[in-house]
Amino acid sequence: MARFVDPLVVGRVIGEVVDLFVPSINMTVAYGPKDISNGCLLKPSATAAPPLVRISGRRNDLYTLIMTDPDAPSPSDPTMREYLHWIVANIPGGTDASKGEEVVEYMGPRPPVGIHRYVLVLFEQKTRVRAEAPAERANFNTRAFAAAHELGLPTAVVYFNAQKEPANRRR
Repeated sequence: MARFVDPLVVGRVIGEVVDLFVPSINMTVAYGPKDISNGCLLKPSATAAPPLVRISGRRNDLYTLIMTDPDAPSPSDPTMREYLHWIVANIPGGTDASKGEEVVEYMGPRPPVGIHRYVLVLFEQKTRVRAEAPAERANFNTRAFAAAHELGLPTAVVYFNAQKEPANRRR
């Protein structure tokens, strides 16, 4: 199990976004044909549409998925930490995020400067979650959301990196 946690420590996801946890559910994240591994680099253009997020677990169990950018607007001055990109609640176990209820519509990564981390956090729910979208996407707090909805510690976390793509030169 520790091999799943180590990249999260090195990438400062544990500490800055979530507390130390023991993964208990398998979660795979794919943008098109590319499966995401912790710390991989993706082009923002490849992440414009929501990813396919598959989770294991029993069908009677429900899960909440949260995606944030802890490096907004820049990694050296993250004054908007965490910037909220997506929330899906009430996802049945053994399915994917499209089977849940979208609380906050997906917004693909658009890092203005530097390399940003995009973190997808999965929580197991104790009961059905009735969450409302926050008024602002900036300064979202994954820990506070989890506490307000009694979600506890994460059951799985995956993150990837993205940076601004160079503009195409016109001839």
